[in-house]
Amino acid sequence: MRTVATTKPARRSTLSEPVWVRWLLIGAALSFLGLFLLIPLAAVFVEAFRKGVGAYFAAFRDPAALAAIKLTLLVAAVAVPLNCVFGLAASWAIAKFNFIGKHLLITLIDLPFAVSPVISGLIYILLYGLNGWFGPWLAEHDIQIIFAVPGIVLATLFVTFPFVAREVIPLMQAQGAEDEEAAVTLGASGWQTFFRVTLPNVKWAVLYGVILCNARAMGEFGAVSVVSGHIRGKTNTLPLHVEILYNEYNFVAAFAAASLLAILALATLALKSFVEWRTHRTAPNPLEIPYEGGPLA
Repeated sequence: MRTVATTKPARRSTLSEPVWVRWLLIGAALSFLGLFLLIPLAAVFVEAFRKGVGAYFAAFRDPAALAAIKLTLLVAAVAVPLNCVFGLAASWAIAKFNFIGKHLLITLIDLPFAVSPVISGLIYILLYGLNGWFGPWLAEHDIQIIFAVPGIVLATLFVTFPFVAREVIPLMQAQGAEDEEAAVTLGASGWQTFFRVTLPNVKWAVLYGVILCNARAMGEFGAVSVVSGHIRGKTNTLPLHVEILYNEYNFVAAFAAASLLAILALATLALKSFVEWRTHRTAPNPLEIPYEGGPLA
């Protein structure tokens, strides 16, 4: 019996470019990161410690700095939980139900990414400022929103509310409603289904969105700058405090405050990486699943 020898075609390497091309691309990427990320980050800490450790920590003993830190933490503590509740509610409604206006809701969730933060701050002044639509009524009832903490919270809520929803919606859509339907069939109530089935399935996506939301809330500048009034010790968040110190040529204190924001950013990055690692291990990556509103950034 005659046998015909068959040979499999050699598998073409996915990396068919010459070695020098690969090293050139890697070198260009590393050079870009070093020039625009690592060097500026290192410069912040170098300038912060330029006059020694004593001058660095003295910058945080300033009452205005302490007030800015407290206000930043307060705004984040209010905005992040509210956005978490909104994100879960919106995700549940969009992924599990069909209703009139569903696509409009998805579009509105993405609105803060399309509107400049400065414009959003101006919108709040138009609504709640002294000469705004509701300004006279607020003044009559001695309620101050603009140039006060409530205005800062509102502006921060606007620029941060998409983050949790954008991470949870695609994961809920990918999981479908089979688990919830099974729980209801077994006699679980709506709240039991949510807390024992739905929430555990999306917990890592929720945490990922909360981390991003918190980072944006603490670092927001544009919208907060418009509505805060820049009142030192009262309505200045940490980013606004950095700007004021820098404009006053108090460079050591300005870079010291900026280094605190950088430390918070690095901590956020570490938490983000951990959550991404856990998400890859336990569930489909919510960042790679498209949803009805379009691909995620």
